[in-house]
Amino acid sequence: MKKLGLLTLIVLICGLSVFAQTGGLKGKVRTSKGDGIAGVTVTVRLDGKDLKAVKTDGKGNFIVQGLKSGAYDLIFDGKGYSSSALYKVEVKEKKTRDLPDRLILAVDQGTLVIIRGSVFNQDGRSVTAAEVTLEKVNGDGSATKLGSAYTNISGEFIFRQPEGAAKYRLTAKLKDNKAAKEIDVDSAAIYRLAITLNVEKD
Repeated sequence: MKKLGLLTLIVLICGLSVFAQTGGLKGKVRTSKGDGIAGVTVTVRLDGKDLKAVKTDGKGNFIVQGLKSGAYDLIFDGKGYSSSALYKVEVKEKKTRDLPDRLILAVDQGTLVIIRGSVFNQDGRSVTAAEVTLEKVNGDGSATKLGSAYTNISGEFIFRQPEGAAKYRLTAKLKDNKAAKEIDVDSAAIYRLAITLNVEKD
């Protein structure tokens, strides 16, 4: 019994010794606005082989330990975001390397409803600096304002919304002139529409 206990202790000490000779990586995965992204899978690869995989916590933080000295590739995959990678990340023994604030994932455009539109006057010319308001039309007919934007020099505007079926109302306004259009969306895609404003001629 004593021999078994001694053997277990030796194995444990050896295991701790080996672990102490390894290093690790930690960091925070963020959006372009700086918010942490939860549930991102961080995969560590060496020579094209996956060695370890962890997920970011609720604040976007992660830590990978037990890595031998060497240069590793890191792959980041998060639902609704484009995959990203860091290559040749150096790990040293007995050190947990804190990665810089460059772990940023961009939203995957393929998972968004993108509404592109143009505002014209009654003569078909582009209307610049018109305010366009985006509202979601609810089932009871009420509307919830989601945001607003101004048309650019070409009279164009763009809104991005999460995927899913919905009805949106877009209202263009310039001075006392106002016009609106509604659009139904059913999935992630690019939707286009044009709004005509009866702008008084100078």
